[in-house]
Amino acid sequence: MTGNNLSVKIDQTRFIEFLLQQDVLQFGEFVLNSGRISPYFFNLGELNMGHAFTQLGQAYAATIINSGLEFDVLFGPAYKGIPIAVATAMALAEAGRHVGVAYNRKEAKDHGEGGQLVGAQVEGRVLLIDDVLTSGKAIREASALIKQTSANIVGAVIALDRQEVRDRQEVRDRETTDTIKNTAVSELSNELAAPVISIANLTNLIEYLDGFGGGYEGTLTKMRSYQTEYCVV
Repeated sequence: MTGNNLSVKIDQTRFIEFLLQQDVLQFGEFVLNSGRISPYFFNLGELNMGHAFTQLGQAYAATIINSGLEFDVLFGPAYKGIPIAVATAMALAEAGRHVGVAYNRKEAKDHGEGGQLVGAQVEGRVLLIDDVLTSGKAIREASALIKQTSANIVGAVIALDRQEVRDRQEVRDRETTDTIKNTAVSELSNELAAPVISIANLTNLIEYLDGFGGGYEGTLTKMRSYQTEYCVV
């Protein structure tokens, strides 16, 4: 994820190592908004240094370039999506690809320029960018604002796909039914009518821990149990 060689496929192992080094990925017991007790937590809000945002932007930029998606504006939903979009746009510029950056306010401003949209004009093809998809609330709020413009949403990029479904009964029934079970990511993709791409996912994380060579045995047991209970691979 260093230098300008952004056309090379992202190495999920290096990306996960980066997340661990920055304490973005933590292990323990965490209560999610859904009420589930997760053995891991993902929080890009832990990033607070310039070099870390540089690496993050390079990872997003490489993923975007490899996806082949064509777009004009990067849109970062408030709040965590804003610095991610800026870092990504800077990394794309280093690779010779120049795009606008826009974001939303949580509340409309009634003075100055006003409104909820800030930055580049939201028009043409828009690519949403955010950290992790749990409920998808931030992206859905942003997409609702974008749909009020003439712009077209062409996709979304996130750092980590937790591969979770909303109803755990869907997970239990996945081997006894032909019904396609939607994860939070696939549901959002259906709503946007556009792809939702992740840099890494829960399967990548478990594979990384499994190949670490010891030290994560207890965590791995909890991770696999959580995956069986709530996730679709």
